[in-house]
Amino acid sequence: MKNTINRQWWKEGIVYQIYPRSFQDSNGDGIGDIKGIINRLDYIKSLGVDIIWLNPVYESPNDDNGYDISDYQNIMGEFGTMADFDELLQGMKERGLRLVMDLVVNHSSDEHQWFIESKSSRTNPYRDYYHWWPAEKGTPPARWSYFDVEGNAWKYDETTDAYYLHYFSVKQPDLKWENPKLREEIYKLMRFWFDKGVDGFRMDVIPFISKDINYPELPASYNGNFVPFYADGPNLHTYLNEMNKEVLSKYDVMTVGEAPGVSIDQALDFVDEDREELNMFFHFDLMALDREADEVFLMRKDAWKLTEFKKIHTDWDVAFAKKGWGSMYLSNHDFPRSVSRWGNDSRSFWYDSATMLQTFLLSMRGTPYFYYGDEIGMTNIRFDRITDYKDINTLNRYETIKQQGGDTAAFVENEKEASRDNARTPMQWDDTQNAGFTSGRAWLKVNDNYKEGINVESQHTDKTSVLNYFRKMVQVRKSHLGLIYGDYTLLLENHEEVYAYTRTFEEERYLILLSFSTSKTTVKVDEINFKEARLLISNDEDQAEILKRDPTFKLKPYQAVIYKLH
Repeated sequence: MKNTINRQWWKEGIVYQIYPRSFQDSNGDGIGDIKGIINRLDYIKSLGVDIIWLNPVYESPNDDNGYDISDYQNIMGEFGTMADFDELLQGMKERGLRLVMDLVVNHSSDEHQWFIESKSSRTNPYRDYYHWWPAEKGTPPARWSYFDVEGNAWKYDETTDAYYLHYFSVKQPDLKWENPKLREEIYKLMRFWFDKGVDGFRMDVIPFISKDINYPELPASYNGNFVPFYADGPNLHTYLNEMNKEVLSKYDVMTVGEAPGVSIDQALDFVDEDREELNMFFHFDLMALDREADEVFLMRKDAWKLTEFKKIHTDWDVAFAKKGWGSMYLSNHDFPRSVSRWGNDSRSFWYDSATMLQTFLLSMRGTPYFYYGDEIGMTNIRFDRITDYKDINTLNRYETIKQQGGDTAAFVENEKEASRDNARTPMQWDDTQNAGFTSGRAWLKVNDNYKEGINVESQHTDKTSVLNYFRKMVQVRKSHLGLIYGDYTLLLENHEEVYAYTRTFEEERYLILLSFSTSKTTVKVDEINFKEARLLISNDEDQAEILKRDPTFKLKPYQAVIYKLH
């Protein structure tokens, strides 16, 4: 156990992620906007969270819902104006809330002025802001695209008889970080937002920024797996260190990188404080747990095991035990709802599994991230028809399967659990039309279960609701430093129904018991002395008071318990 801790606001803070298109519409056009968020700031403050992570609100043609940016220093008209943004930031500061924005600089929109210039001629000053392969050199070496119907990351452009690189949509050309002029442009835009008062960035696919500009064939060691190859460019850490030196070190800000393809043995290369790069990042080991090994968007056929879930979190805790800092999340705008994925959203187990998962995130080491609606237990919508989907990822993959003569019905069935649109349905505020999200027609259908108690208004006044449990658990974490900084020790490692661990900090010790089962479960925890045990919180407090009298615990389905042992 460390004798001293390096206390930081971004370690102790709780993050609430807002997908602005789906949070609150203020003008009836069916699209969430900045004024809608302003109108809900008191609600967000009431949750006890400290930091809002706001998905992109920059100017964008919306090919990938704002992740294709055409102007990094302006606000998309659908979301409002820069004056609205300034009002939002001011309102947050008045309430003691901090703001983290998305930094999307692996790629821009093809409608960004840089790219318009870049593709106009081979001699244009902006040509080298992007990756180009002249057609006279033949077909460029294979690169895979996430959002291309053909899976090809090279797009031919006849204007200059050349191919440009796009790891994502054809409308998202990759920026060429190898050009120092481009890097300085990015540092300028970062300073612009920090000088406004923004408190940090979540950096979109940040390990992908460095490329080998000889564009070699994929090395044999990657065995056709592009993602870790993309995350292992030759100058990645040089660029991140330069970014830190030129920008990040000048401000009191938080950085979290989205890091697909980064393995656990590479973790400290990014977040070891001595390296002066990032504060933390999102790994993808958990996000891959219920997917097929060779297909990130395909649900695996057999059920994931709790021992696998525990091993992922335990291994990553070890990685940051002495240096660096981790992040904890179960869902976001790119993945399905957490209670539907890691819990059980049937009416019998919805409450218990939603609150159990909240207990888990708020009792682990690492900054916890909650996605809007997690606090009320929002669930997957599971569309039956492809026409209900809006996400480019789902629509393009459907088109690919259709063109190949594949099983489109099976694909739609898979998307009921896998699609990103499960996480993007509008926030459920009350039981009026469209769940109080909009007075117009919502851009994406609202989940009908808003009528069945999964909405803020009905839960706000119910002391035993998922929402009020969340508020209570937030305060438990905030009032016990041991749940933030304490050492983590896994118990019952091989148990497939119960996740048990302790957190230890100075003289404090906590026991956390979490059932991941639809049945009653009995476990014995011999390592614990219960003479002075005190119940801190449980999603079934009457049962928890009975439990602490005996080291043999009989847990109800999805029960969550935290005891302070001394």
